Amino acid sequence: MSKTLFGVDLEESFKEMVETQKKLLQGMDIVLNLNSTESDTTAKDLVYQEDKMKLFHYKPLVKKPLAVPTLIVYALVNRQYMMDLQQNRSVIKNLLEQGLDLYIIDWGYPGPEDRYLTLEDYIDGYLNNAVDFVLRATGRTHLNLVGVCQGGTFSVIYTSLYHEKIKNLVTMVTPVDFSNNDGLLFVWGKKLNIDNIVDAYGVVPGWFMNSGYNLLKPFQLMLDKYIGLMGNLDNPEVVENFVRMEKWIFDSPGQAGETLRQFVKDLYQENKLVKGTLEIGGRKVDLKNIDMPLLNVYAEYDHLVPPAASKPLSDLVSSQDKETFSFPVGHIGMYVSSKSQKEIAPKLAKWLKDHSTDPATPKTKPKA
Repeated sequence: MSKTLFGVDLEESFKEMVETQKKLLQGMDIVLNLNSTESDTTAKDLVYQEDKMKLFHYKPLVKKPLAVPTLIVYALVNRQYMMDLQQNRSVIKNLLEQGLDLYIIDWGYPGPEDRYLTLEDYIDGYLNNAVDFVLRATGRTHLNLVGVCQGGTFSVIYTSLYHEKIKNLVTMVTPVDFSNNDGLLFVWGKKLNIDNIVDAYGVVPGWFMNSGYNLLKPFQLMLDKYIGLMGNLDNPEVVENFVRMEKWIFDSPGQAGETLRQFVKDLYQENKLVKGTLEIGGRKVDLKNIDMPLLNVYAEYDHLVPPAASKPLSDLVSSQDKETFSFPVGHIGMYVSSKSQKEIAPKLAKWLKDHSTDPATPKTKPKA
């Protein structure tokens, strides 16, 4: 009796089907008994809060952390714990082990009452107040600022306006020049009718934003990753990592409408930051005001912030001590890949330590 039908080996196909079923059952058992998929677990204290914004201070992991504190500013569109996704792949933990004194901003989840928040509210308000708190708490006159993605754009704008408070500026996968069309997001941004979206929603939902990001690489972001999971369902580590990443992806805050409107119009559509015509609180944002040491880090395979959007920053500032550094990773790989642990975080920490060697600000002596 033939073991083939239409050229298909029936016996081999049956064996593959049985093995697939076994793997599915094993995968189901793993999913139901996952040890831990928690993120954001590196020890920290809430030290300041204003409206939805929270400022956290991480507990040092060395006896004498760097005297100059470092404030991390993440994007509004995702949650900052991408940098602390899990303990063996945590950029935050790595930086603490390298001796940095770290603070981080959690922007929170905007509600309907936040729909009218503007870039001025975020830059001159929340960010500036967080910086001032860190300076008061540490007795310093300036700090290191590390901006990530959209948070990097915020940090560039802030540093231009408050350059006297910043010792060193680090930007990571940060869009600055929005004139290029290398990334689909930049093409869409120029044509997007942001007025209709903001007027309809007020606070633009996170799911709406996520839908757009998924369409940038639909096969990889919506299909390929699930196919890859199917082949590894019997591997607990792979399943745990997958669930942890999915939690982060779908933990997407909404966007304050007026801030998003201004960000899209002034930057994506009019490229005002590069042109020098961007105004915050009635003041022009002049990138030549950025005169402190600058480290600009970009990802070579970034589909969200293409290198062409990040690389021009060094030519736009007046800093004499500046370095542009790239890594062969994607946007998220900058924080969760093995390369981020072995190369990126150590590079960042070393650069900051090398540029933060000035003595601590003397305390003011009380009057007799």
